[in-house]
Amino acid sequence: MFRTLWLIVLTGVLFASGCAAPKKQPPLTLVEAPQDAGKLVKQLHPAGQHLSSWTDMQGAVDQSLAFVSVKPQARVALQNGAVRLTYGDLRETLVELKQVLPQLDRNPRLLKERFTWLRLTGGALMTGYYAPYIEASPKRTPEYRYPLYGVPQDLQTMDLAKYHPRWKGQKLVYRIENGEPVPYYSREEIDYEAKLRGRGLELAWAKDSVDVFFLQIQGSGLLKYPDGSMHHILYAGKNGRQYVSLGKVLIRRGLLDPKAVSMKSIREYLAAHPDEIPDLLSTNPSYVFFRVGDNGPYGAMGKLLTPRVSMATDPKVFPLGAVMAFDAKLPPEAPGAAPGEVTGIGLAQDTGGAIKGARLDWFCGSGTNVEYFAGHIKSPASVYMLVSKEVLKR
Repeated sequence: MFRTLWLIVLTGVLFASGCAAPKKQPPLTLVEAPQDAGKLVKQLHPAGQHLSSWTDMQGAVDQSLAFVSVKPQARVALQNGAVRLTYGDLRETLVELKQVLPQLDRNPRLLKERFTWLRLTGGALMTGYYAPYIEASPKRTPEYRYPLYGVPQDLQTMDLAKYHPRWKGQKLVYRIENGEPVPYYSREEIDYEAKLRGRGLELAWAKDSVDVFFLQIQGSGLLKYPDGSMHHILYAGKNGRQYVSLGKVLIRRGLLDPKAVSMKSIREYLAAHPDEIPDLLSTNPSYVFFRVGDNGPYGAMGKLLTPRVSMATDPKVFPLGAVMAFDAKLPPEAPGAAPGEVTGIGLAQDTGGAIKGARLDWFCGSGTNVEYFAGHIKSPASVYMLVSKEVLKR
């Protein structure tokens, strides 16, 4: 069995990394940008992130500090050309930020004086995510019939970094069938072939299958039961299948205008074509499993996310624990409102299957009041990593 498993690892990973001919992307490099820093600190204001003061970020900074402080301090967190940062460097930067937060309201220039600004060449695409409210029930009824599953007992995971350093951060997810390892069930097999039915994995039952689909993309949310009570539903694992963007599928099939794709337009298309829902949702084989918690939502750090501060990033570009600055145009907060702009401070506290390379996902909060805003963020952004000047002096 394990010989077969190893062959799957070897052929599958090498095929994914070697046989396909991916488009060559320009390198994502970080370069010092003191002139940008001088300009952007003048535009910084906490109100752009719905904060009354920069001190409102202290709890979020403490979350990042708790994460990086338990890492081996000499371990390299980021290697980007000449930029080499350890977890100890990230910790020192966060400590510096925490020290200056009480002074930033009246003197934002401290961010330029105390930190080196490293600009991501080429910029990034900024999107938004949120924790949605889902109408659900603890029991299946004719109205609530779409299951939210916990992690199956037969889902197995292998850390590929144990076999080769270049596979660091990659995992193989599988199950055993007839004594042989095979890929875990896809979305189509789970939702439309009922492969998990009858195992007692159902945590709750939702009213709408599309709500479940988008909950899996967002990663966590709040269940609203018929009695009015609210319960946190949190990310617990996934099936290891490749994430496929439904928006891109709809564009490729000529069903949506590329310029008009958003969460709202996708939902509207699905609502108008209910017979197509099983086929369209099944084009994304990736599937997320959940757990119920008392608090949430949590990011990849295992820490609570902070609205308008926490960001999901590719750890190879901005590692968990990084301090960031960003500048981007924003969509209207609600239909009919005016668009906006933000120059702010973010913390890399989450990751995501679709968050690769020069992509940032900004956590916007919870509930229906932020759904429109988060679903319409798709903006080019200038992004910087802030590093304590004391770190770079060494």
